[in-house]
Amino acid sequence: MSKLLYYILYGGFYLISLLPYRVLYGISDIILYPILYKLLNYRRSIVQSNLRHAFPDKSQKERIAIERKFYHFLCDYFMETIKLISISKQELMRRMVMKGTDEMYKSFDKNTMLFIYLGHFCNWEYIASLQWWMPSDVLCTQIYSALRNDVFDLLFYKIRSRFGGMNIEKNISLRIIMDQKRKGQKTIVGFISDQCPRWVNIHLFTPFLHQDTAVFTGTERIARKVKASVFISHLTRPRRGYYECQYQCLTLDVDKDFSENELTKCYMHDLEKQIEANPHLWLWTHNRWHRQRTDEDAPEEWKATIQNGQVISETPIKTNNH
Repeated sequence: MSKLLYYILYGGFYLISLLPYRVLYGISDIILYPILYKLLNYRRSIVQSNLRHAFPDKSQKERIAIERKFYHFLCDYFMETIKLISISKQELMRRMVMKGTDEMYKSFDKNTMLFIYLGHFCNWEYIASLQWWMPSDVLCTQIYSALRNDVFDLLFYKIRSRFGGMNIEKNISLRIIMDQKRKGQKTIVGFISDQCPRWVNIHLFTPFLHQDTAVFTGTERIARKVKASVFISHLTRPRRGYYECQYQCLTLDVDKDFSENELTKCYMHDLEKQIEANPHLWLWTHNRWHRQRTDEDAPEEWKATIQNGQVISETPIKTNNH
C-alpha cells in the first residue's frame, strides 16, 4: 500500500514540479501560507516558544515578524523541494551556487575523508547537488534518517538520490564510512547536526541561542576516528529561489587543532551566528529543546551536572549507579 501511495504522490508532485518557479511561489503565497500558518496553525506554539527563548531581547512585535517570515520561507521550502523532482542540472546549478569546492578537493591531498557540518538552514535539500560540483573521483554522501511516514520517506530518499550522491542510513553510517576509508575512496559526508539527540546520543550540553542545549557530537567523534578534514557550510539566500553555499575549512586535523568537544562547539557557535543574521531561515518548527538535563527521565549522569541549580559540567558525570 505504501508503494502505491508513493507512486500516486510522486506522480502528482512530478506534475507540480514542472511548473515554473513563479507559479510555484504563487501557490506558496496564495494557497500554502494561509493554510499552514492561519488555518492549520502548523506547530505555531512550538515556533513561538522557540523564538521567545532564543531571542529574549527582541520585542513581541519583532518575534511575530520573524515568525511570519519563517512560515513564508517554510512554504517556499516545500515548493522548492518539490521542484527538485524534475529540475535540470543546469537550472539547479544556476540557483544553488557552491563556493569553496576547490579547497575541499585540495584537502584530499591530506585526507581521503571530508566531513561537512550542515544545519536545517536555508534550503538544505539543495546541498544534495554537491556531487555535480565535484570531480568524478569524489563520492558525495549524506547521513540519512528515515522519516516516520513511509510514503514521504520514499519520496525524500528519491529526491536526495537523483543528483548522483549516496544516502547513508544513520544506523549503519559508521560502517559505511569505515568501508570507504579502507578503500581509499575520496568521500564527502554531510552531517545535519542541529537536531535534538536522544538521551543515548547526548554527550554534551552547550549554550546555544541563549539556552542550555543538548547537541550531537557524532560528527566530531567519527572525524577523529577516520582522520577526516572538517568543513562547515555557510548558506545564504540572496533572493527568492536562489542560494549560495560557501564551504569553509575548520580543520584538516581535528586531534591537532581542537580539544575534545571544541569542534562541536565551534560549529554550534557558527550556526548561531548564521541564525542571528537571518532568523527566518532556520527550521523553528523542530522541538529543539525538549530534552533538558533536569528532566524527570534524564539519565542520572546528567542530573548530577546540576548542583544547587547551577551547571557544574558540560559533559555527563558518572554516578555510583554506573
